[in-house]
Amino acid sequence: KRIIDVAKIIHTQHKDRVPKNMDALVSLPGVGRKTANCVLVYAFEQPAIPVDIHVHRISNRLGLVETKTPEQTEQALMEKIPKKFWLQINDTFVMYGQNICKPISPMCNVCKIKKSCKYYATKNAA
Repeated sequence: KRIIDVAKIIHTQHKDRVPKNMDALVSLPGVGRKTANCVLVYAFEQPAIPVDIHVHRISNRLGLVETKTPEQTEQALMEKIPKKFWLQINDTFVMYGQNICKPISPMCNVCKIKKSCKYYATKNAA
């Protein structure tokens, strides 16, 4: 139902074109910042930072940010990371989060960036 509703809105209000800006995208039913950022990155190759649980977790573990919510993480990363890298952040962090920096039992022993990782330093301080 929601997909049909969104399709109708895109048809009537956007002349059958998916909006290319954040405000218009998040005004669509069921579209939040993460989805809107994914549309901007993957459909239009516009610089944006989709923040899912992997991006949020890894950004905090590395010490790039100290945030509690994905929205805070997005804002902090946008302030810290040069725009030319924004398109790559989601794919890189999601893949790393699924394979190495897992939520439970991260594989720090094989992590190539553990020497720069705040989580690893804290976990191994003793």
